[in-house]
Amino acid sequence: MIILGLTGSIGMGKSTTAKLFAEAGVPVYDADAAVHEIYEGEAAPAVEAAFPGTTAGGKVDRNKLSARVVHDPAAIRQLEAIVHPMLSASRKNFFEDAERSGAAVAVVDVPLLFETGGEKRVDAVVVVTTTPEIQRERILARDNMTAEKLDAILARQLPDAEKRKRADFVVDTSHGLDPVRARIRDILAQVVKMPPRRT
Repeated sequence: MIILGLTGSIGMGKSTTAKLFAEAGVPVYDADAAVHEIYEGEAAPAVEAAFPGTTAGGKVDRNKLSARVVHDPAAIRQLEAIVHPMLSASRKNFFEDAERSGAAVAVVDVPLLFETGGEKRVDAVVVVTTTPEIQRERILARDNMTAEKLDAILARQLPDAEKRKRADFVVDTSHGLDPVRARIRDILAQVVKMPPRRT
């Protein structure tokens, strides 16, 4: 089974592209959704032990946790040490299920794929992009989003041009869904002929 890493900066259309891969019959692992799931269950006791007062009703309160760790690199590393093994296990189960179902290709949707070295764990990387104007417009239309918040998020992400340079495939979401669907069909036709390369 070929594993595709799907990534792209905020507002590029990555979530929509992931949905279109799923629509094309490809199993998609959503790393963000997996974190949510872990926070709502198995991670809560360990997170509470490490960061008292950051859970309520057996679930991690993401706002409280974020406020506690955001400016503290040591706390972030401590949190990652709790969450990453759980995420690895959930990803492994996903791939095993996908393989058992006979999928030729699976997609793992990871916002910070390059930033976390995730490109080594996939066979090819798909980067989702659009113009800077469309990107800003999409993000600033979101609830609770400000220009300052956006700039802080972008500062943590690898620049789009760098991501495109390191990609095996680029999906441009500037022109609506049909060109994206066509591009996905094209990518799927190509990747099944590729040799696996993940380490």
